[in-house]
Amino acid sequence: MSTFQAEVGLKVGRALDSGKRYIVLYGGRGSGKTWNIARKLVIRACQRQVRIMCCREVMNSLAESVHQTLVDQIEMMGLGWQFHATAQEIRNTETGAQFWFAGLKTNIDSIKSKEGIDVLWVEEANNVSKMSWAKAIPTIRKEGSQIIVSFNPELETDETYQRFVVRGRNDPGIELVKVNWQDNEFFTGPLEDERLRLMNANMDEYLWTYEGQCKQVLEGAVYEKEIREATTLGRITKVAYDPSKPVNTFWDLGWRDSTAIWFAQAVGFEYRIIDYVEAQGRKIEDYIALLAGKGYNYGIDYLPHDGASETLASRSIAQLLRNAGRVVTVLPNSGIADGINAVRTIFPHCYFDEEHTGDGLNRLRRYRYGIDEKKNGLWSKEPIHDENSHAADAFRGLAMSLRPPKIIKPRVAPRRGSPWG
Repeated sequence: MSTFQAEVGLKVGRALDSGKRYIVLYGGRGSGKTWNIARKLVIRACQRQVRIMCCREVMNSLAESVHQTLVDQIEMMGLGWQFHATAQEIRNTETGAQFWFAGLKTNIDSIKSKEGIDVLWVEEANNVSKMSWAKAIPTIRKEGSQIIVSFNPELETDETYQRFVVRGRNDPGIELVKVNWQDNEFFTGPLEDERLRLMNANMDEYLWTYEGQCKQVLEGAVYEKEIREATTLGRITKVAYDPSKPVNTFWDLGWRDSTAIWFAQAVGFEYRIIDYVEAQGRKIEDYIALLAGKGYNYGIDYLPHDGASETLASRSIAQLLRNAGRVVTVLPNSGIADGINAVRTIFPHCYFDEEHTGDGLNRLRRYRYGIDEKKNGLWSKEPIHDENSHAADAFRGLAMSLRPPKIIKPRVAPRRGSPWG
């Protein structure tokens, strides 16, 4: 068995050797977090048989994982002869240690199927949802196992930041370490030039990028004003479910990507948003069971226009829901701009349950406009279509369903002598 040792950044090395259940390393760019964690885990794999699951929230391909980072570190340390890398895993042929790769959001079942995981390493963890953490953490239950969390903070309201930095600061089971460029012994040359250039150009961006400070808002956020106001006025709070009022659901349907569902009650002139769920790769029967399991008194399920579409393989989603005894309304197709305006109209009347809609709210916080390269880098008129779009699309459906129809007043013939005659 190898006794190989190699240089690892002092601050990261001490944290990883603390023996605690959770190792949380966060901070700005240039800190060497990822590089040092990868190196330390390669060393462990040379010393004994360990099973290491490397994850991030979404991993659509191996290129989005730390697979290449690990391979690079293995080669830099001259250990290529000892490891065999495939698209599924990296294995140490001497010790039997293994590295696996998965996305938390879509591959939780494959993670559960792996026996005896010693280390769960979650990289770029800033956007990991509350739901993903709730599913992933209990799967790492081997005696002495560790969960390594590494990320650059983005929004203070993000679940990972709240869970480990805000609420976990005084938890004796968490080794919480902020690591910035000053802690990287190899931060020199071009890296330093870029740091100074950004510091002189944009201090706010610099503090986030290199000093690991949270952003107040994301640039180009579609609902920046609305969410800031809801937070300031206390409309993101604890919102109780009222059994006497029906709960309507508002869907965005994902075929290959996510399905998002908001749960809302109309109470007086308020819209109480009490719950949110998001999942991927599920059958409609799974969602029907999920809704039933929540035990709400349901009203109407509002589906987007494609909810009525039928395929040769099956009936429409709307029909499948109706067959299950649910009441369904399919909303007409409408423009994104109209939907965004509708959201802005109803947002001042919305109250969000902070706990149960937290993942959905973070999606809305991250829903933003893109950059139009053809217009000198100005913001485009269309939001970016990414993992945050599904929650935003479902919420647009909520707003469009609540917006009152236009009332067309009958034409009245002007009186004789009227200035309009």
